[in-house]
Order: sequence, then C-alpha cells, then structure tokens
Amino acid sequence: MRKKIIAGNWKMNKTPSEAVALINELKPLVANDEVDVVFCVPAISIVPAMEAAKGSNINIGAENMYFEESGAYTGEIAPNMLTDVGVKYVIIGHSERREYFAETDETVNKKVLKAFEHGITPIICCGESLTQRQQGVTIDFIRQQIKIAFLNVTAEQAATAVIAYEPIWAIGTGMTATSDQAEEVCAAIRACIAEIYDEATAAAIRIQYGGSMNAGNAAELLAKPDIDGGLVGGASLKPDFGKIVNYNK
Repeated sequence: MRKKIIAGNWKMNKTPSEAVALINELKPLVANDEVDVVFCVPAISIVPAMEAAKGSNINIGAENMYFEESGAYTGEIAPNMLTDVGVKYVIIGHSERREYFAETDETVNKKVLKAFEHGITPIICCGESLTQRQQGVTIDFIRQQIKIAFLNVTAEQAATAVIAYEPIWAIGTGMTATSDQAEEVCAAIRACIAEIYDEATAAAIRIQYGGSMNAGNAAELLAKPDIDGGLVGGASLKPDFGKIVNYNK
C-alpha cells in the first residue's frame, strides 16, 4: 500500500519570517502520520523552515536544484547545499520552470539523476497545456516527458521517486481536472513506468495530482487508485491545507 504524499509548493511566496509563522500555524493542522507532508519553500526560507518544522511531521523540500556540484552558476543551488541542511525532497521540472526559465526534458533528466545521486527524492512534474488536451495528445505528450525524465534512472531509484501530474491549464486557474480525468492520466503514467521498468516498480512509485487541489476536492481525487497524493499550490499557504492533509478523517 503506497503512503499518500501531500506536498505544498509555495512558489515565490512568503519571506523567511512569514514562512516560520505559517509553519507554526499549520503544524497542528497537518498532523497526520498516515500521510507524508512536505512543504517546498523558497530557497532563502529553507533553513528557518527546517528549524520551525522540528518535532513535527513536516518535511521541508526545495522548489528547484541545479545539476552540477559547484561552479560558476550564479544564483543556482547545488544538491549538497540542500542535503547539508537536511532537505530530502526537491520539485523538478515544474511547468513554471519550463515556461519561464527554459527548462527542457533533458535538463529535467539531469536534475533527476543528480537528485538520486545525493539521496534526494525528486518530485518530477509533468503535464499538458489546454491546446494539447483539446487536440487529444495528452497521454502521448506526458509519456514523452516521463520517458526522458527517467532516462538512465535505475528501477531501484525510480521506485522511490514521486511524479506530479499537473495539467498546466489547471494550475492557478481554479480549473481542476475531474477525478476521472486525473485518474486516467495517472494510470497512464503508471503504465508507462511499468513499460520502462516492470510492474513492481510501477506499483511502488507514488503519483500526485496537482492543479487546484483543494479542501473540497481532495478526498474525491485521493480516492482514485492511481492518485497517491497532491502537489498543492495556493491552497498550501492557507489553514485549509490541513483539510487536504487530513482528507481521510
């Protein structure tokens, strides 16, 4: 039985002091040992967030990471910088990174390999645009993203990964894929992993749905057999995030 994983993607929100205040507010609201809870916060807030989360069930993750160990990469964050402060999760390939910062399937793959090399669990994002969905190429497009992201990743590594399916047309728009639409794609992702590796790896990997998951629709989405959690944007910055984490209570 795969353990659910609910991750908040804070994006470019909250100063370090605001992050600490929010974590202190959310700590009692997200207490649920049946769910892995991750807050992926801006880089400048990782260290204070780690301190604030001590003694709770909250894991602190990063929103991005570079694929080199060190060097002349101004503004980037190396994997060992994250592990040195205890980061265990990193979001890789979010659609906003692809759209605004020119990330490609190939750079996503490099980051995924580097994360595994350092023992960091990648939350690997994939998702289609509204045009791609309307033209009926959603599954083909996402299979391509998955196959390239997992290039040269071992089955043992893949089994520990998290994949986040986020239809781009549902991110920050208030639009949400129906639970059946989300399940269809998540099931296709699991089938793709089975093709690349085997059924055991596909059964082990956790697949999240992202794209306007909220307190009102979380239980329905998380009841689907191939949806193992959520990558939550705006709702992760509010007390209602506790209702998503505690969808089963």
